[in-house]
Amino acid sequence: MLKGLDPLLSPELLFTLRAMGHGDEIAIVDGNYPGVEHARRLIRLDGHRLIPVLNAVLSVLPIDDFVPEAIFRSTVTAERDKLDPVHEEMIDCCALHEPHRQVVPLVGQDFYGRVRAAHALIQTSEPRLYANIILRKGVIYPKEPGTQAAEVDPFVY
Repeated sequence: MLKGLDPLLSPELLFTLRAMGHGDEIAIVDGNYPGVEHARRLIRLDGHRLIPVLNAVLSVLPIDDFVPEAIFRSTVTAERDKLDPVHEEMIDCCALHEPHRQVVPLVGQDFYGRVRAAHALIQTSEPRLYANIILRKGVIYPKEPGTQAAEVDPFVY
């Protein structure tokens, strides 16, 4: 256990999130998603639902603000604008962490193709259908000169 970190952030997941670079994407998917088939790197979080995992990931992952769209969700079949309750929950969770970002719907193969290209995939045990989301990693900006920053030298032991 670590201070200030959601316990859903397993060692493997923290390693993956830290190893991702700017512009890399990570998918968080439901229990029915073909994760083994689509993942370049698969992280299993069996026994956990999607929204708590999404919340934990967004608590540490910066979202890309260099592009107009950086958060994507799957759709109910080909109905691009239909929102199931799980989609509304995903949008609400994202809004808590990234209030100025939209969650963009991607239909079928557009979503699948993006997942296949993602850096990693987190498979949850979410039972609801179409409960899948992709996050594009952003950057942490350096502190502006003259602002208070912790005086910690990471190279001094």
